[in-house]
Order: sequence, then structure tokens, then C-alpha cells
Amino acid sequence: MSVVTLQLGQCGNQVGQELYDVICSDAQDAQRSTTHTTVSCERFFHQNKHGDLVARAVLIDMEPKVIKQSMKKAADSGRWRYGDDSHFSQKQGSGNNWANGFCVHGPRHIELVEELVRREVERCDRLAGFMTMMSVAGGTGSGVGTYVTQSLRDVYSKSFILNHLTWPYGTGEVIVQNYNSVLTLAHLYQLSDAILVHENDTVHRICSQLLNIKHISFSDVNRVIAHQLGSVLQPALTADSHGVYSRNPLGELVSSLACHPEYKLLSVCTIPQMPSSSIAYSTFSWPGQLKHLRQMLISNSKMEDGIDWQMRPPSASERTKSLTGASFNTSLANLLILRGKDVYSAEAGGFEDPALYTSWLSPETAFTRWNSPVPFNKYEKSATLVSNSQALLKPLDNMVRKAWNMFASRAYIHQYIRFGISEEDFLDSFTSVEQVISSYTQLCN
Repeated sequence: MSVVTLQLGQCGNQVGQELYDVICSDAQDAQRSTTHTTVSCERFFHQNKHGDLVARAVLIDMEPKVIKQSMKKAADSGRWRYGDDSHFSQKQGSGNNWANGFCVHGPRHIELVEELVRREVERCDRLAGFMTMMSVAGGTGSGVGTYVTQSLRDVYSKSFILNHLTWPYGTGEVIVQNYNSVLTLAHLYQLSDAILVHENDTVHRICSQLLNIKHISFSDVNRVIAHQLGSVLQPALTADSHGVYSRNPLGELVSSLACHPEYKLLSVCTIPQMPSSSIAYSTFSWPGQLKHLRQMLISNSKMEDGIDWQMRPPSASERTKSLTGASFNTSLANLLILRGKDVYSAEAGGFEDPALYTSWLSPETAFTRWNSPVPFNKYEKSATLVSNSQALLKPLDNMVRKAWNMFASRAYIHQYIRFGISEEDFLDSFTSVEQVISSYTQLCN
């Protein structure tokens, strides 16, 4: 089954281009089996009349520059390309204003966007669902992206929708990014099946501390995000697949992790992460990797460096720590994806510990494992953990607090009202996101 991606705004288009490049490079690696390559390519590409691999993607931005750059990079790779009729842009952006994107540009151009999506869907033999890729900071990605997601839910009501969101730097990229983030998340929570989040601050630290990149660019950050997404989306064998690669990655991801409508926020950890020049001089063992990955989950660390080894699963009487304190990261559900040599010998029992999970779900329900004997990203052995847990509670709470402080001071509200967002809309969005925070806080009870 095929996945259609919608790349929205500057961030969504840049991350999307890197993702397709990672997937194509991995699928065409000489070590890959024909079956693995076929399933991967069928999932993310179709072939045009010249035999070229063409991404199953729709590119959307209110300014043409980034789309042109993404299409050129893809064509210059010589391995794959975007479709000539799969993009939409205008000559004026959304001014980093969610209301401008959602209330103006979205409704004005949705018919053209829906037509592009329809063409891409019709190229699929079977549609697994949609993955929308956007930042929550700006106007087009967040505002138009939310409106497009709403359209997808209306038109393709039975298809899975996974939103991939890039969370802005905490120090600030856009003065109104917290407003945009609250409005985006509040609306997407009603529309999506699951929301997978990458935090720019975390990815930046990975580039600096693990990959030893001295002068970090947006391209470096986007490439790390793309590699983590690729490690999730590439073909794998599920417990009940009977030796056949999974055909519906979005459906199986959602069913494994987002089992309750109050809990849709997913985060990703991968191990190992190191410069490509160091791989040949490194050794990898499943016990070591899984021990580190489990502790990363427990202590809510996104990197191997700086893991809090003192953190332990709490007893029942200790499951009520403060939101801002150094508290144990309680999970609703976890998906462990193992790729590489001797994958079936890896012992993952540590992730079945009931103490890792909320008390109202059994580990048998909460923990899922996928395997692939095919290595990923040149690592002999690699592990990815997709977690529906309290991992995003602190950044989410910080974002709402900053947005609320601005709203209480009535800062910039007039810029949203002029495009059709009322103060009541803001208050409804605050209420929705605060309910999400409350729900995740109660996981430890």
C-alpha cells in the first residue's frame, strides 16, 4: 500500500525532500533484497513513462522558492524526482500568521490542492493514507497545513492521517510561534490519527554532540529528522505479518501507538547516531543498544549522551511527580523497530516491564515490536523507538505558558483577528491543548 505525503511550507518541503532522498538511497542500496526494494519503492514512489522514480508527494507553499529548490535537488540526485504537476505555490506567503494561512490562503486555494491530491491518490493501487509534513512555527506550514488536513479528513474520511510536526527552537524563530503552535495543535488533535513531533532543539543537539557538526545548517537538522523518519517508515516485519513486509505502515503505526483519542503525540529516538566516518570503527551489540534505548525512554533523553542512569521506574506510590521536575517518563504505548544483523536474537523484554506503562494498559497491549534483517543507514544494527509517552509534556507546557502570557497582554492578537480568528477561537484552542496536557499528566496515575 502507498503513502502520499503533503509537504507544506518551507520546513515541510525541505524535510520531505530529505526524507525521500533517504528512502530512495536506502531502498537502492546494493545489500537490499529485491523484495525490500520493491515494497519500499511501491510505498513511496511510482514510475513515470520514462521509468523514473517519482515521489508520491504534493508540494505546497505560498512562495515558490523552496519548492523549486526541492524539485531541483531531487532531479539532480539522478535517483528520483518529483512529479511535474505535483506542486502548488503563489507569490505571497502567509506572513508567519496562522490565521492568514488557515482563513485566507487555505480556503482560497483548496480546490486546486484537492485536485493535486486526487491525481496522486489515483496513481496508487491501494492507498495506505497520508502523511502531512509541516512546521508549527510559521504561517503556511501551520495554517494552510491545518486547513489541508481538515480537507483530507473530509474527503478521505476512512484513510489514515499522520501529521509530522517540526517544533520550533525554544529560543524563538518567529515572535508569534507559540500562538501558531497552540492553534495548530488544537485543530490537528481533532483531525489526525496521530501526530509525530520532532523538536528542533533536540535535533540540533544531536547534530552538535553526536554527529560533531561544527556549523549546523537547516539542511543538517532536516537530514537527521529524515533519517529518523526513514527508520520508522521503511519496510519491517510485524508480529503477525507471517514473513511478509508490512503493507500498511500508517495503519499499523496508529493501531500500535494511538489507541485512545486523548493520546496522539508521538516522539522518536534512534540508536546509534554517529558520523558516517566513525561507523567502520564501531561495534554494535543488541544488548548494549537496547539497554541504552530503554534508559533513554525512562529518563526522557533523546540522545545516548547525557542519559540519567539514576532514573528508575517508580513504585505505584511514587507515580505523582510534578510536571516540571525530573520525573519518570510514563508511556501509554511503545513501538520498537529493530533493523540489521541477528535481529531475531535481540532480547527486548526490558520494554515489556509493566512499570514503564500507565496502570490501565497491560504491556502485552502497550508494547509492539517490528523487525527487519535489512540494515538501515549503513549501521550493522540499529534500533528506533516510537513512543506515545509523557516525553513532550514539558515543551508543550512551556509553549502554552508563553502563548498565554502573550495573549493575556493582548500582544499581536489584532493581527489574527483581521484574518478571521476571534478571541473565543484562541480560548477554545488554549482549552483543547490544556486538556491534552492534563491527559498526559494523568498517565502516571
